[in-house]
Parts: sequence; C-alpha cells; structure tokens
Amino acid sequence: MDKINLTFNDLPEVVAQLRDEVMSLRSLLTEQNGVNNAKAVDTHVPMSVDEAAEYLGIPKGTLYMKLSDGTIPATKPGKRYCLYRDELDKWLESSRKNPVPLSDEELNASISSSHRRKPNPRNW
Repeated sequence: MDKINLTFNDLPEVVAQLRDEVMSLRSLLTEQNGVNNAKAVDTHVPMSVDEAAEYLGIPKGTLYMKLSDGTIPATKPGKRYCLYRDELDKWLESSRKNPVPLSDEELNASISSSHRRKPNPRNW
C-alpha cells in the first residue's frame, strides 16, 4: 500500500493488507465493547453513607442533611441509609449549575419544539 500507482497485479497484496487491517480493527472494537459492557454492569453498587461521602467528596454531616431533605436519592430499609452509585451519578448530573452543552441537532429540536408557528390563513 506504499505505492501510489496501483496495478492489477498489486490487487491481491493490497486486498490482503486491507483484510488484515480490518480484522485488527474488528478485534479492537470487540475488546472495547467488552470493556464498556463490564462498566455498565458494575454501576448499581450499594454504598454506605461513609462510602458515599467519600465518593461525592462532601462531609458526612452535609450528606446526612441532604439525605434528610430528600435531595439525594437513597433508601432506608431500617436504621441505615442505602445509596447506589448510579443514582448518585444521575443526581450529580441533574444538579449541576452549568448543564452539559447540547449537540446542534438536540439544540435545534428543543428550539423548534418550544416555538409555535402562526397558522397559515389559507388553512383556516
């Protein structure tokens, strides 16, 4: 594939090199998908209040205050709170002051859905 001008005689060699590259890319994609699937399985992990305070990086007293207000999602099956890591991640994303910027398509869809157009008088 280093040649600029390819001839018909070079075709089998070039196709073999392309096949090898496609196979290596396919193996990399399958490895990456396996890593992504492993991450998705481990997100619903129960945590104690101490672990959640360390994970969020806030003092334990502040965490208890937010738990009693109901701002942080948690369950309390008995005397102790049970928090889940994926719910804490969703809470962090929803309570951020600077929201994640939207893509152009999402921004266009949100603007067009929030604005109503005046009906055409011919259609009345």
